[in-house]
Amino acid sequence: MEGSNLLMDWLEHSWLGQNVPDALWAQILLGLVVLALLVLVSGWLVSRVFVTVARRTMTATGHGDWAQALTQYRVFRHISYVAPLLVIIANIGLLPIAEKYIDVLLRLLISISLVLAFAGLTGVLKAWQRVYSSTARGRVRSIKGYLELAKIVLWGVCAVLVFSTLIDRSPILMLSGLGALSAVLLLVFKDTLLSMVASTQMSSNDMLRIGDWIEMPQANADGFVIDMALHTVKVQNWDKTVTTIPTYKLFSESYRNWRHMFEFGGRRIKRTLRIDASSVRFLNEDEVRDLSRFSLLRDYLAGKENELQESNKALGDAASVAANRRRLTNIGTFRAYATAYVKQNREIRQDQLLLVRMLEPDSQGVPIELYCFSANTAWVEYERIQGDIFDHLLAILPELSLRLYQAPAGADFTKAWGDFPAAVR
Repeated sequence: MEGSNLLMDWLEHSWLGQNVPDALWAQILLGLVVLALLVLVSGWLVSRVFVTVARRTMTATGHGDWAQALTQYRVFRHISYVAPLLVIIANIGLLPIAEKYIDVLLRLLISISLVLAFAGLTGVLKAWQRVYSSTARGRVRSIKGYLELAKIVLWGVCAVLVFSTLIDRSPILMLSGLGALSAVLLLVFKDTLLSMVASTQMSSNDMLRIGDWIEMPQANADGFVIDMALHTVKVQNWDKTVTTIPTYKLFSESYRNWRHMFEFGGRRIKRTLRIDASSVRFLNEDEVRDLSRFSLLRDYLAGKENELQESNKALGDAASVAANRRRLTNIGTFRAYATAYVKQNREIRQDQLLLVRMLEPDSQGVPIELYCFSANTAWVEYERIQGDIFDHLLAILPELSLRLYQAPAGADFTKAWGDFPAAVR
C-alpha cells in the first residue's frame, strides 16, 4: 500500500497527473490503457527475455532435458501468465473504481494467479518425472506414484487458498473446518490412501519395478510392467493388450515376479517325455555292445557291466536263472544317455541342479522328466535350447528300442479296421 501511495503522489505531481481528464469514464479508460501497456511490457519481458535466458542457461549447464521438459509441460507459459496478473494486482488500486469492486477484482485476480502458479508447479513435477524416467535408475524404479501424490497435495492446498481468498477468510480457519469432515474425506480418498501405502511399501521393499515380468491370473495379467502410477499399474501382456491393475491389489494379493529369474541368469527347464510302457525291457549282450559305440554311453555301460558282473557273481548258482540276475534296461540306459547329453551341453548351467528322473507310471505311459536350467533367459533362446534338447532325445529313442507314448487317433482306428479281413468287417 505504501508503494501505491507513493506512485499516486508521483502521478498527481507529474505531467500525466496534471492532465488527467475530469470525466470518470475517461479516467477509467486511461487507467485501463496504462495497465494494458504495463501488462504487455511485463509479459514481453518474462516470455521473451526471462524464458530465453532460462532455457539457454539450462542448456549451457548441461540440463537441456530439463529445458525441453519444462517447455513441454508449459511451465514457462504459466510463469509468463502470472507476471502480468501480478502487475495488474499491484496497480489496480489506481483505477478510480469503488473500493468494493476493487476488492472483488483483487480476490478474483489473486485466485487466478494462484491457479496458474500451482499449474506451473504441477508442470515442474511432470518435468521431473520425464527427466527421471529417462535415466538408468528411472527405467527400473518409478517415482510417478510419489509425484502424483505431491500433485494431489498441491491442488488441495491450491483449492484451500483459492476458496479462502474468494470468501475473504483465513486458510487456517478453513483447514480447521476440514477436521470435522475427516471421516468423509477418508471415505472419498480411500483408494488413494490404500494406493499410497501400497506404492510406498512396494518401492521401499523393491517388490516391483518398471520392466518386471509379472503373472497375476486373477487380473488376467501376464507381461511386462510398463507404468507405475499412484493408483494403477499397467502391464503389457504378451498379446500386446494392456491390463490395468489397482496398485493396492499388487500389495494385498499374490502375483509372480520373474525379475529374480533374469537376475539369477538361468531359466528352468522342466519337461516330461512319456515312454510307452510296452517298449520297456531288458537289453541283451549284443544290444549292450552295440550301444557302446555311443561316446556318451561308453563309460556308463563299462561301469555298469563291471558292477553287474560282481553282483551276479555273488549270486552263485542262482545266477543261472535270468530272473535272478541284474541286467540293464533300455529305459535306465536312456536316462543315463539323457543325463550325459545335457551335462555336455554348454547352453545348460552345470552349477545348478541337473537330473533326469522317472516319475510314477500312469495310464499315459512312463514319464521321464528332465530338470535343469538354461544359461540364457531370453524367451526365444530358451525355447530354442529346450527344443534342441528334446528333438535329440526324441530321435534317440528308437536306438534304445523305446517308443514315445501317443494316444490313438481316428486315423489309427481306421487303419486298424482296414487291416481286418473283409469277412470279419
